[in-house]
Amino acid sequence: MIERLNPSDVHAPLGGYCHTIKVPAESELVFVAGQVGADREGAIVEGVRAQTRQALANLVACLSAHGLTVVDVVRLTVYLTDRAQIPAMREERRAVFGTNKLPSSTLLIVTGLALPGLLVEIDAVAASSIDGTEKQGGRTIAGTPIDYGGATA
Repeated sequence: MIERLNPSDVHAPLGGYCHTIKVPAESELVFVAGQVGADREGAIVEGVRAQTRQALANLVACLSAHGLTVVDVVRLTVYLTDRAQIPAMREERRAVFGTNKLPSSTLLIVTGLALPGLLVEIDAVAASSIDGTEKQGGRTIAGTPIDYGGATA
C-alpha cells in the first residue's frame, strides 16, 4: 500500500501536500513531463490562473492515457514565475487535487520557463499499485487518514 506520513517532528505542511509518501516496490510508476498552459493546438493561454488550469488539464490527460487519475499522483513539482501568483495557482490546484490524499510537492519560484509567456509548469510522478490491494478513488490507501494540519492545497 502507498503510505502517506507527516512526521510529528516536522512542521505541518505549509501548503497542500504531504511530507512523505512511501511507494511499494511492486507499484508501477508513471513520470509526467512538465505540463504548461498550452492548449491542444499549442497556443499559450493568458494569465497564471488559466495557465495553471490548462497545465493541470494536460496533466490529467497524460495520467488518463495510462489509466490513472490525480489521486495516483505521489509527487508534484510546480514551477511558477511570480510569487504573488501562489494563491491563484493553489486555488486552481485545489480544484483538481482537493485537500485529501495529497502528493508530496515542491513549489519553485523561477525567473522564466522554456518559452516567453509561460507562467507555470507542473510535472508529476504517479504510482499505481499492481498487487491487487483494495483501492479508494484509484489510489491504494494505508487506511489511516492523514492530518494535514489544516493546510490547503
